[in-house]
Amino acid sequence: MLRHGLQMARGLCQLLSDKFSVGLHRNIMKHLLPINATGHAWSPLRNIRAVTQMAPWPFSSSQPRDYSLPNASWSAEMQRLYDQYSSMCEVETEGSEKKKGAWRRLPSYNRTLKYATGGRCLSRMLQAKARLFTRNIEEQGAGFEYVVFINKEEKTCVCVFQAGHLLEGPPGHVHGGAIATIIDSVTGTHATYISGPVMTANLTINYRSPIPLGSVVLVHSALDKVEGRKTFISCQVTSSDGAKLHTEATGLFVSINVSHLFGA
Repeated sequence: MLRHGLQMARGLCQLLSDKFSVGLHRNIMKHLLPINATGHAWSPLRNIRAVTQMAPWPFSSSQPRDYSLPNASWSAEMQRLYDQYSSMCEVETEGSEKKKGAWRRLPSYNRTLKYATGGRCLSRMLQAKARLFTRNIEEQGAGFEYVVFINKEEKTCVCVFQAGHLLEGPPGHVHGGAIATIIDSVTGTHATYISGPVMTANLTINYRSPIPLGSVVLVHSALDKVEGRKTFISCQVTSSDGAKLHTEATGLFVSINVSHLFGA
């Protein structure tokens, strides 16, 4: 039974992405596995390596597609910025060895909980046809094309975003709701890496200049402060060269207990 529980926890960790990934990763371990095999209290951070070496989630049928990887619809500018930030995820030492850099690329999937077909603890959350809003268009380049990089040391986050033709608002330009969506997704992901699982409490947006459809912009997210359960994030959307400010925003995110998501 313990082994089955470990398999379930590992599977859940594999199934999580975007805004809830890191915080849920820690808290699922805590709530589903309170006691380890020796009878001592379970420490998710200390035992995470052992858990991730267990057999895969029994309900996972295949490896999910990572939507944050380059595809044929990416413009040359999007690819250039992707390569620029990817190069900072791994650095070369004096001995020509490579090690992890300050930046990390975050994978992205078409749902927060993926490919699970059973499990009572998931029954209140899973809907077979549900899809993450920013990843629900299969046609490459038609909707939200983006990749997120995070810098844990500087507590900053950046998203390279290319808006497809299905996101039109004013003729030839990106819909304001689509801009708000990508801001909420990026700042929420950032807040999660700082404070664990969060929900958006407030998002204040000022639109400065429209974004042309098909253009590439940068979504910069920075931590302002943390006060108890509250995490304050500021954000700017700029042209790819940083010369033009398109949108600026501030967000308030409130930490939640992951057991609430599971109906506990």
